[in-house]
Amino acid sequence: MTVITLENLIARQKNLQNVLDNMIEGIIAHDLNRRILFFNRAAEKITGYSREEVLGRDCHLVFGSPFCGNKCSFCGQPPEPLGHHTYTINAATRSGDTRRIEMSVTGMYDEQDTFVGVLAAFHDLTEIISLKLRLGELAGFSGIVGRDRRMLDVYEQIRNLAAADYPVHITGETGTGKELVAAAIHNQSARAGGPFVPVNCGALPEGLLESELFGHVKGAFSGAIRDKKGRFELAHSGTLFLDEVSELPRHMQVKLLRVLQEGNFERVGAEKTISVTSSG
Repeated sequence: MTVITLENLIARQKNLQNVLDNMIEGIIAHDLNRRILFFNRAAEKITGYSREEVLGRDCHLVFGSPFCGNKCSFCGQPPEPLGHHTYTINAATRSGDTRRIEMSVTGMYDEQDTFVGVLAAFHDLTEIISLKLRLGELAGFSGIVGRDRRMLDVYEQIRNLAAADYPVHITGETGTGKELVAAAIHNQSARAGGPFVPVNCGALPEGLLESELFGHVKGAFSGAIRDKKGRFELAHSGTLFLDEVSELPRHMQVKLLRVLQEGNFERVGAEKTISVTSSG
């Protein structure tokens, strides 16, 4: 009689693959060069990518950016041996939809206990969050506290706006939480891994408005002793929150509109056009 143990079963590669393929969590594994080694059926369903599209390819190139966003440990040199980490991210699917993903990441090691890669399990929280919103079961959302029906409507609007990559106009009296809403839209969007840069336009000195927003080059004016990035550049690949825009002079509002529409501007004193992809 043959004694079958779990260890014997998973020692066979085909059996192990079947086990991982029948899990409801997505499973992705890659080596120290970010080359994807395994991608199960649930990962295909959640991301919209087939394993034929991703296996053997660089994780960052396949998904267009780090799948783990700003949590990725492989954006520079391969990290030191990796322990276990759990975090929530916003991930873009193949169709461009943004999904709220909870990930559990751990290092992989060979027989000599050498760090050789990363194994990540993840599942999609998007529908669960949507259901809790409809049932009124959320007591807070992305740093905002409140479960009143009107607040739940605000949470739903935030989620809808975060899924689209275009400028958002937030209105409200002073102290009503416009910056909180802007930060929540940022945190729920695919830009969550980038910077969130708030700017109180009403507090900027009029003589330095262009320099503060667009930056300047050395020698552009008296006191410009070095090149300086403006807020738009600092918010590249992230979100720029412009508070009290109505306080800006009309000519500056026109310049802002151009940047928001085209994503291009010049630093003060420069001729080179700079392109950014910040949301506002």
